[in-house]
Amino acid sequence: MTDDRTHVLDFFTPRAAGWDSRFPDDGPAYAAAAGLLGLRPGDAVLDAGCGTGRALPALRAVVGPRGTVLGADLTPAMLEAAVRVGRAESGTLIRADAARLPLGDGVLDAVFGAGLISHLARPEADTAELARVVRPGGVLALFHPIGRAALAARHGRTVTDDDLRAEPRLRALLAGSGWRLDSYTDEDDRFLALAVRQP
Repeated sequence: MTDDRTHVLDFFTPRAAGWDSRFPDDGPAYAAAAGLLGLRPGDAVLDAGCGTGRALPALRAVVGPRGTVLGADLTPAMLEAAVRVGRAESGTLIRADAARLPLGDGVLDAVFGAGLISHLARPEADTAELARVVRPGGVLALFHPIGRAALAARHGRTVTDDDLRAEPRLRALLAGSGWRLDSYTDEDDRFLALAVRQP
């Protein structure tokens, strides 16, 4: 296992059991973001780095009972927490690294990533891997229930332009990995970047 994967496991494993209690009011923000992906009933979507699966019910609501909802996470304790709270009923959970997904090329209509980008070890290569599994014209949603400034303040930092989520950096990163940034929202109560998979 690489040091990067070990770091992710070391960070998230002890936090898994209490993760949802830290963010008890985020459900409506996840539902609103899922509704903006342009998904239709029957579509296939992956929640990459799904954690405790907070997005899975919202994604299931959008793609309906015939759609495919996958939740992938590297941390077994996070997936176990998702099962405990019943979110496995909304999608299929798989233990997988977002940098090496066990999926074929172009099999998904969208990828949803909540808080994902700051945990990618090789952001350009890893977002290219997300592009690999999405069909041309499919969507990538990079989401956080609070914006960059609010998140930085929560961690006792100030927001900076070298943050990967800053619009110029994110636009360039995505362009280099097969995506075109189509919309960018960074407000106190939501961060949402929507990108389209290029042919």
